[in-house]
Amino acid sequence: MSQKVKFINKNQSAFFATVRQRVETSFKEKGLSKNGNGAMWGKTAFFVLGFFSLYLLILSGWFGAWAMLGLTLALGAFAAFIGFNVCHDAIHGSFSQHARVNKGLSFLFHLVGANPYVWNITHNIVHHTYTNIPGHDEDIEVAPGLIRLDASEKVNGIQRYQHLYAFWLYGLASLSWVLRKDYIKFFKKNIGQHTAQHPRIEYFNLFFYKILHYVIFIAIPLVVLNLTWWQAALGFLVMHMAEGMVMGLVFQLAHVVEGTDFPVPNEQGNVEEAWAEHQMRTTANFAPTSALASFFLGGLNRQIEHHLFPKVCHIHYPAIAVIVRQTAQEFNLPYIESPTFVSAIQSHYRMLKKLGKEAYHLQAQEEESQNSKRLFAA
Repeated sequence: MSQKVKFINKNQSAFFATVRQRVETSFKEKGLSKNGNGAMWGKTAFFVLGFFSLYLLILSGWFGAWAMLGLTLALGAFAAFIGFNVCHDAIHGSFSQHARVNKGLSFLFHLVGANPYVWNITHNIVHHTYTNIPGHDEDIEVAPGLIRLDASEKVNGIQRYQHLYAFWLYGLASLSWVLRKDYIKFFKKNIGQHTAQHPRIEYFNLFFYKILHYVIFIAIPLVVLNLTWWQAALGFLVMHMAEGMVMGLVFQLAHVVEGTDFPVPNEQGNVEEAWAEHQMRTTANFAPTSALASFFLGGLNRQIEHHLFPKVCHIHYPAIAVIVRQTAQEFNLPYIESPTFVSAIQSHYRMLKKLGKEAYHLQAQEEESQNSKRLFAA
């Protein structure tokens, strides 16, 4: 990827200036901080204590095989919930007004197997800037060659069946992070348009905390529970499959559902609309009225508000959503939203099926064209 992308506010849209001013005014009038509050700290305590409690229950060895399997699945889910509810806000700098607090809480990301420094580059810098732009937003490159999430992606005949196997591959997301993705991204020359000069301490952090993660979730259970190597490996796999399935579904439902765009820059590398309008066309909410979704998913069911205001703690998203929706309507911009979690999954499934079917037909046309060329040459 060599082309540089720029957003050109061709129509001189005042949408973002307007919605930002309204949100700022709302916080001032209510006398509220844009950072976390008591409820946010309560959620943090719940998920962190829940995670460590599940881990200690597993190490206790008090339970049979099926109960241990259930605890391991729950541990993986809680790892994802810590990522959503604590680390995500902390790395964005929205959890607290104090940088040290955000930095400290972001280190919990190491505990769940991911590197906060690499995440900041791939997610905060690259994904949030170039959302859904093929070749630039690496978050939509889930499994190249196997899963096709945009119409410009290369086709492969097996993608015809991607609606049947994609959800299972999402379960590998966390395992990929902990075993390969962070290493690959860290040592790439460029991540999207971002060229990083890594501080020396980050080389240490990458390897030290990865090894610590392997020790905590493979070596210690292997020793304490007197497991065979394959039982320890299976437990590690199950935990990360649960974590990956939760993460993968949430991330895909936010950007790959019916109605979201995958804009391709013009020959000059320009996207001819304002960045904020681009976010409105490429991002979607789901289950916005579900208290459970908001609690467990760290506000990521309100991705529109998150993408426009990543420095605002997710605990405030329901309040500012009213302002964002109203302003989007005034500026005749889409506000893409699935009413429930299930309806969002169904929409994503239909997208997978549609893009997979297109891939099959495109490959068939390519093969037919190649056969015609060979016959003509003969």
